[in-house]
Amino acid sequence: MTYKYFPHTESDLKAMLEKVGVESLDDLYAQIPENIRFKGDYEIPLGASEMEVRQTFELLGSKNKQLTCFAGYGVYDHYSPSVIPNLLSRSEFLTSYTPYQAEISQGTLHYIFEYQSMMAELTGMDISNASMYDGTTATAEAMMMAVAAGKKANKVLVSETLNANTRQVLDTYALHQGIELETIAEKDGVTDLADLQTRLAEGGVAGVIVQQPNACGIIEDYSGFADACHDNKALFIMNSVAADLAVLKTPGEWGADIAVGDGQSLGIPMQFGGPYVGYMCCTEKLIRKMPGRIVGMTKDNKNQRAFVLTLQAREQHIRRQKATSNICSNQSLMALWVTVYMSLMGKQGLKEAAELSYAGAHYLCDKLLATGHFSLVYDQPFFNEFLVHYDGDMDKLFSTSMMNGILPGVRMTDGGLLIAVTEKRTKEEIDRFVDLLPLVGGLH
Repeated sequence: MTYKYFPHTESDLKAMLEKVGVESLDDLYAQIPENIRFKGDYEIPLGASEMEVRQTFELLGSKNKQLTCFAGYGVYDHYSPSVIPNLLSRSEFLTSYTPYQAEISQGTLHYIFEYQSMMAELTGMDISNASMYDGTTATAEAMMMAVAAGKKANKVLVSETLNANTRQVLDTYALHQGIELETIAEKDGVTDLADLQTRLAEGGVAGVIVQQPNACGIIEDYSGFADACHDNKALFIMNSVAADLAVLKTPGEWGADIAVGDGQSLGIPMQFGGPYVGYMCCTEKLIRKMPGRIVGMTKDNKNQRAFVLTLQAREQHIRRQKATSNICSNQSLMALWVTVYMSLMGKQGLKEAAELSYAGAHYLCDKLLATGHFSLVYDQPFFNEFLVHYDGDMDKLFSTSMMNGILPGVRMTDGGLLIAVTEKRTKEEIDRFVDLLPLVGGLH
């Protein structure tokens, strides 16, 4: 064989070339200019033993410097119980791809059902699906869902306090869906209700998207937002960090129609940016507009409890042109991850982790303010993340901190420093962060 990793035989190649009317592969690529064709040898290493491969990757991994993380902005360094990977590897959960055949997919269907149940309870909503890739795309799917439900309305209002990464994804989706996005102004770090009411009164609004806590970690008061949206026939969409809902007022309690966000905070390691899992929950009346798969519980012919995909006609087999989206084969392994995490932690464990994160953030904030070189950008209540202004050399702060094993936060475009604390950060780590500040020098 000329290409030993191709499944095609010489006769297969000959038959295909004859079909397209050329005699050789060189003839097939004849229109590609010679000066851009690669004619050298690929730099592919020779074969290696398993032990050699492991040593190679261990050496590569050793070049990474492990830092104590005080960065957040949508991805957080939460504790992940060590038992989770072991449970995830059990065979009943490893049914490949989308579980269309219920008879052989009961393990997958069961955990998706439990995931949906837990997320619906966590968000205070009626219904949950299990098909979102991450929090940003889940928010974009909610935007399209609102426009589909709004029929003639194609405008969506987005709070200026939404995470900028999420906003960029919304812009991309909206561009190719013919959706008009407008920004609701912020005032003192929170969404301006008066500006929202003005824009709603102009008409044509299908949905309103806000974030809780917002991009600066501020806990916003959304009193009156749902009523303002509903009075103008718009859906109220709330993006939230999943773990924070263990103690904060839920989207359901705020009167939201759709709750979305990222589930990474429910025990999924940061993993250099993914994979994560987005969640989407909504009111029951919107279930037929919800994209993705939904698992329901039923009885089999022996009257035993069984799990099946339900409402599939919405998009997965027929009427595809009516679908909001065909997102139905996500990394449900990550949905299983957060299901096991929530099962292990329980309601009290989730609450305690959130409370520890809150307490740690406020302890660190107080210590930083006491130095006289940090000040809060906004005088607003915050959860486990806060935005500060630093009057020293930010570059030196980062270089000194990282040399000493600490990632001090996320630098914002306006010059601020966004700092996050989770339940993993100990008092000793927080104190060490603060004690490094005199080493920075150049303070004003």
